[in-house]
Amino acid sequence: MLDAREDLAADSLLSRWPKMRWPAIRRRALPCEASGVALGLPLPPSAGKKRISLIVHIDHVAAVARPPLLRQARAYAPRNWWPTLDRLEALALRHTVDARVFGSLAWQSLTGLDYVTGLSDLDVLFEFQDKIDIDRFVAEVAAIETGAPMRLDGELMGTDGAAVNWREFHGGAGEVLVKSIDRVVLLGRHQFISGARGS
Repeated sequence: MLDAREDLAADSLLSRWPKMRWPAIRRRALPCEASGVALGLPLPPSAGKKRISLIVHIDHVAAVARPPLLRQARAYAPRNWWPTLDRLEALALRHTVDARVFGSLAWQSLTGLDYVTGLSDLDVLFEFQDKIDIDRFVAEVAAIETGAPMRLDGELMGTDGAAVNWREFHGGAGEVLVKSIDRVVLLGRHQFISGARGS
């Protein structure tokens, strides 16, 4: 597939991608992408942070995995991030939240390439169950960020796969922007908490 793309065929880093069995990430399809599975592949800063969009047939997907767990990615993070990662992991355990990473730390842990820079955010996906006190949880995330050496970005994701930015939710707005793999919609915060997807 990469060889068939003239704009990608000569890229030496991309030529290593399938040989190393590095992944791509699922993304929302554009309106013009009616069929196939929409994937994204971000290159590291050393390769210009180029963002590559791909469409593949579902039969060509060899494996599917969730984003790396926060505790698994810790070893790939800068050492000055470790205390913050440990506090987030402890918070997630207390609230029975599954903490995973995406963004630069996830790609660094998956490929071993240098994605994390001194300007990188920490992108965390907090997968919660229905009984969590989300307001209390995001308040504690905000408290952790006050002493963090990096910006904490990320999403709160319910059991239905719909997610909202934790910072936006913490801001207390009556409506929040809820994202899923197939849509983006404004919902009342209580609708999001109850698992509503919107129409």
